[in-house]
Amino acid sequence: MIKELICIVCPKGCHLEIDVDNDYKVTGNVCPRGAEYGVKELTAPTRVITSTVKIDGGIHRRLPVKTNGAIPKELNFKCMELLNEIEVKSPVKVGDIIIKNVLNTGIDLIATRNM
Repeated sequence: MIKELICIVCPKGCHLEIDVDNDYKVTGNVCPRGAEYGVKELTAPTRVITSTVKIDGGIHRRLPVKTNGAIPKELNFKCMELLNEIEVKSPVKVGDIIIKNVLNTGIDLIATRNM
């Protein structure tokens, strides 16, 4: 079975074909990163989460945050539910850890704005 993806590792957007039945052989990539992306996307997809959390005492009601690495895609909705329950207190600086080790992934949720 052949799966088709567009690589998002760089701006070239290579059209990848991944032969699932042939040990995930990738064709169509210009660089090795495309092959790595194609295999990973089909075997263990991950995503960086970008969102906001409530903040008390800030100049705005919401603080922009993101994970400092990619988490397994199947945890995206659980992560968003967790973020919906969080409220932080001002002051917060860019890079401050809001949640350490989100959902036991080894990835932290960090602030992306001073507030």
